Amino acid sequence: MIFPIYKGTYERGGSDSGLRTFVNDVNVWRDISIDSFKDLGRSLDYLQTRAEIDREKFAYCGLSWGAAEGPRMIALDTRLKAGVLLFGGCWQRGIPAEVDPLNFAPRARAPILMVNGKFDTIFPLEGTQIPLFQFLGTPEKNKRHFLMDVGHGVINDVIIRETLWWLDHYLGPVHTR
Repeated sequence: MIFPIYKGTYERGGSDSGLRTFVNDVNVWRDISIDSFKDLGRSLDYLQTRAEIDREKFAYCGLSWGAAEGPRMIALDTRLKAGVLLFGGCWQRGIPAEVDPLNFAPRARAPILMVNGKFDTIFPLEGTQIPLFQFLGTPEKNKRHFLMDVGHGVINDVIIRETLWWLDHYLGPVHTR
C-alpha cells in the first residue's frame, strides 16, 4: 500500500486558505488535478521498482475527494486494475471540463466498488452518487454501489470487509512471505 500526498493536500499546500483557492479558482483546480495525476503516476512508477510488489495488481482506493477524483485516475492509468471509491460522487461545482472526473467515468473500465452513505450531505445519493455510478464505463457485472445507513466518511468493519472482499475477488488474495 502506498499513500501519495498529492499536491494541494496535507503538507503540500492543504491549508484551509489553500483549499478555498483550490475550489474557487478553476485554473488552480485544473492544475492541481493534473499534478495529482502526475503524483499518482510517480507513485506507481516507484512501486514498479520494488521486487516485492506485484505490478499487475495495482488498485486505486480513494476517500471523499480521492473517491470523487477516482474515475479520472482509473481511466487515465491502465496500471490500475481495480478501484474502490469510498464516500465520493460527482462534483456539483463548475470545475473545468478537461479534468472533471465525470467526463472520464465512461473510460474507467476497471472493476469498481463504490461505497457510500445513504445520508451523505457532501455527496448526496440522488444528485452525485447515482450519476457517477451510472456513468462508470465498467461493465455492470464488475461494478457495485454498496450503500450504508451512514453519513459521509464513516468507515466501519462492514466497509473494511466489503473492500477487502472486492480486492481479493478482482486481484486475488494477498500473499505474504
